[in-house]
Amino acid sequence: MQTLTQLLEDKGGLPIVVSPRDNVYHALSVMADNDVGAVLVMDGEKLVGIFSERDYARKVILSGRNSRETMIEAVMTHKVAYVTQRNSIEECMSLMTQHRFRHLPVLDEDLQVLGVISMGDLVKATISHQEFIISQLERYISG
Repeated sequence: MQTLTQLLEDKGGLPIVVSPRDNVYHALSVMADNDVGAVLVMDGEKLVGIFSERDYARKVILSGRNSRETMIEAVMTHKVAYVTQRNSIEECMSLMTQHRFRHLPVLDEDLQVLGVISMGDLVKATISHQEFIISQLERYISG
């Protein structure tokens, strides 16, 4: 099974980030431009939150807020769950399933952001691993 480090390397690129002082409209534009469902909220090098489509739906639209006037810091998720490179893909899937979120930052030991994994990334890695195991078993069985 792949490690989180390998998974992030395969994804390539840096995580998509916004500032807590950006407005929601800007964050949505960044998300649309990068075809992602969430962005990390960074204050300089420090992770201070995450903003997702769910935050937008529940904290902006349903609250009747204006996307151009509402700042990210007012509607982002402040308490961000994260994992480190030492966590397994299975642990990440369990955490994401248990807490019902689809995006998870990966930090190093110094709490610096390495990237973001999505539930889709984890499912893809799991399927790839299962396909590998199946092909090895088929090869073994057929001699």
